This record gives sequence, structure tokens and C-alpha cells, in this order.
Amino acid sequence: MRRPLPPLWLAEPSRFAALPLGAARLSLGLAVLLLMASFSALWLPVGGTAGDGPGDVVLYGAIVDGVRHGGNYYDVTADALRAGDYPLRPFVTFRLPTLAVIEAHLPDWLVAGVLGALATGVLIAWFGRLSAALRRPALRIALPLLIAGGLIAQVQPALATFHEVWAGLLIALSLALRRPGRWIEPVALGLAAMLIRETSALYVLVMAALAITDGERREAVGWLGALAVLAAVVAVHAHAVAQVVRPLDALSPGWAGMLGVGFFVRTMAASTVLSLLPILVSAPLVALALIGWAGWRSPTGLRVTATLAAYATLLVLFARADTFYWGLLVAPLILPGLALAPDAVRDLVAGALDSRRITVRRVVR
Repeated sequence: MRRPLPPLWLAEPSRFAALPLGAARLSLGLAVLLLMASFSALWLPVGGTAGDGPGDVVLYGAIVDGVRHGGNYYDVTADALRAGDYPLRPFVTFRLPTLAVIEAHLPDWLVAGVLGALATGVLIAWFGRLSAALRRPALRIALPLLIAGGLIAQVQPALATFHEVWAGLLIALSLALRRPGRWIEPVALGLAAMLIRETSALYVLVMAALAITDGERREAVGWLGALAVLAAVVAVHAHAVAQVVRPLDALSPGWAGMLGVGFFVRTMAASTVLSLLPILVSAPLVALALIGWAGWRSPTGLRVTATLAAYATLLVLFARADTFYWGLLVAPLILPGLALAPDAVRDLVAGALDSRRITVRRVVR
């Protein structure tokens, strides 16, 4: 085994600090591949950022207004989709009614206030989790800026009707609050995220799998129970959609974009403050943030890494150019990984290049 180097920025050595030689070289190779793949974003256009075009903003706003004026959610949504030339089949083209119904019964100023309060809660919760992991005071000052940089879409009142904006905040807060033995609030937040945007189920699946792996049986039952609730809700939702869809309504082109790693990287950059930088700069920063999260040796670091990897796979394989907003589900998580990246990168390089090892030949009692 290799003697770990003293940490640079972290309070404790990174996950890569004491890897065996073979594992260190493999991990470094994968990190280099990720960095190289991130530059494919330079040649891959993205559909935009949430709110760039009026289409979806107008659609969701019209649905909320229709429900606010006494319309049935499913009738209103079907009419709005047809008016905007959106597909109505399969049933998943209809969002779950949760967010629209809630916002229809609240004044706009209160919706904006709740959205801002939720984003503030995410910032405070993640600052509390990560500040203890960083030993340098200057980094603790910069940390809120990194967290806030991932929330720029979530704090825009004009995007309050976007389901992914709310679900992304709930996922981020759920992850920040989860600790060994403390899972009720995270599960409740995960369920809330799923009831707003059902694609949040991927996050809950990741959390359930890790709870099972860690032997946290009660927590695993909680996550699986939340998925069961979602399944029941989706079944009722599908039945309701079937009542308003006509045989000649438009069919979705499907979700098999196969746009590659560059699409995920560009989506993360476009959904955060990295959108202010040239893609030549922001693309490798997204990759470094992922490496930083992977290097944080903690249960939370593992869960954030697994969640980001799961949604990266979703975007890489299934997203179309016009479904870039799926990235908003994890955009609040990505940038704090940059504070964790220097130790992770240093330890990967040192572990892969340093062949010196400690060999125990005899144990003296």
C-alpha cells in the first residue's frame, strides 16, 4: 500500500489517496478519458438553457392559468399541448399535476418566495455539509459562491413553472440532509421531487440501492416505499391522461438521442454560472467537478457521485437536444465538486506515478 500524502484543501485525505498502484492507474486513466470526452461539448450544440425560448415557459404558465380559472388539469393540459403542437402520446408527455395545481392556488409572489426560500435552504444545507470537509478558511468563503453558481436557474421567478427547477432543489436538499440513521426527511423530499417530476425516481433508485448495499434496511424500505407511492400515482395519472387523449393526437418522437458525453457536459455548463464562460473553459471544469465529487471520501460524496453519474447516463443515452432541461435535476449539485477536485487530482496523479509502496514482511508482537 502507499502512504497517503497530506491533504491540500480537504480536512481528510481523498478517496484516491491510498489506492493500490493498479487501481490508481486505472482511475487516472478514466479521469483523463472523462476530461478528453468533455471537450466533445465544443462541437455539440445544445438546445439552450431553460427560459431561452418562450415555448415551454408559455406552455406551463398557460396550464397554471387554466387550472387557476377553474379548468380541469387534464383537459387544460391537453388543450395547451395541442395548441402548441406538442405531442400528447405516450402519457408521460403530460407532467404530473402536482406543481400546476399547487401553483394555481397560490399567488405568483408567494410561489416566487417559496422557490427562493427553498434555494436558500439548499445553499445553507450544502454549506454546512461541505465546510467541515474543507480545512482552508478561504475555501469556506468561496464555497457559497460555488453552491450559488449551480442555482442560477432555480432562483429565476420566470422559471417557477418548470418542474425540473423544483425537483432539482428537492433532490439537492434531500442529499444534503441525508446521514446514516437520518433518512425520513430525505425520503420525504425525494418523494416530493418525484411527485413533481417523475424522472426524479432515478435519484430515489440510486439512494435505495446504496442503502441496501450499506445494510441500512429501514432506509432502504423508506426509499422503496416512496417508489411504490410514485407507481400508484403514475398509474392513476396514466388513466386520467387516457381520458383526454385522442387517437390522432401527436406521438412523441421518443427518447433515444444518443448525444454523448458532450451533451451532458454542455447541459451542466448551460444550467449553471459556467454559462458565462467559453465552453472551452467550462467543459473541463464540469469534468473536474465530477472527479472532485468522486474523490470525496464520505457516504455523501459517494451518493452525489452516483446521482450525477446516473443522470449523466440518462442525458448521454436518452435525451434529445430539446430535453436539455433534464440537467436541471442535478445542476445544483455539480459545482461544489470543484472545491474537492485539487486533492482528488493530485492524489490520482501521485498514486499512478509513484511506485514506492510499504510492504509488511513480518509482524512483531
